[in-house]
Amino acid sequence: MRKNGSSKQRTIVAAAALSALLAATPSVAGSRILGTGAVSAIEGAAGGGLSPWAVLSSTASDDEIGVTAAATRAWVDDYQLTVTGASVNLHDRMEFSIARQTFELSTLGGELEQDIYGAKVRLFGDVLYHPLGVWSAGVMHKRLVDGTVPTALGADDVNGTDAYLSASKLLFNAFLGRNVLLNATLRNTSANQGGLLGFGGDQGGRAWMAEGSVGVFVTPNWVVGTEYRQKPDNLSAADEEDWQSVYSAYFFNKHVSLTGAWLDLGDIAGLPSQRGGYLSLQAAF
Repeated sequence: MRKNGSSKQRTIVAAAALSALLAATPSVAGSRILGTGAVSAIEGAAGGGLSPWAVLSSTASDDEIGVTAAATRAWVDDYQLTVTGASVNLHDRMEFSIARQTFELSTLGGELEQDIYGAKVRLFGDVLYHPLGVWSAGVMHKRLVDGTVPTALGADDVNGTDAYLSASKLLFNAFLGRNVLLNATLRNTSANQGGLLGFGGDQGGRAWMAEGSVGVFVTPNWVVGTEYRQKPDNLSAADEEDWQSVYSAYFFNKHVSLTGAWLDLGDIAGLPSQRGGYLSLQAAF
């Protein structure tokens, strides 16, 4: 179902280019506190596993540049998702990201692929010290490599763009003496299953969707929490349900983190109750 056999190399090439940019830059990331760059969401932006957050990737501060790369694998009853991605943080003000998603239809056969190009800007605030936390706005442009399956299911388009507004805040000593990280995201989207099944359909199109997460820092390096992501239901041929997860992320240091999660993704393309696991390894510099 590929249009270009070399298309999988785009993310790797982008990550190499970002690394070269970082190597040529005298001020590299590292000034922000451990964990404040979050992890890489499945669409490439800094956040949780399922949703972008208001924080920007890596630990770059106002006069630094940071680069992040991540590899993710999720598996549920009838599907598997592989994501490779990279992002660059410019002076803790702008984040640019790229991700390639490969969605394997284990039961039905075949696979779907999607490229995602993201940009996020920090509007104001700070996740630690500002009373309102940090607020950011972002966009994600998504392009399916082959739109045959989504079109057959009734999708209106094989390309689309999400826009979102996120707020994140760390509350000190908020739960049993532990720090608690809160995030809320409002997303405007027409994407079916995040875009893997196209955009829009016979039951609807673009709409506002709410996403939220909470995480508790058990230690300064280890956070556990949950995420919830509201989804549109645009295709009568493929009912869609909201996504949720319970996650655990461990930051070995400012450069390496590992995230594991239990997923409940509901019905996907006519196959019900898709539940399973998630692992993501991230490197930040």
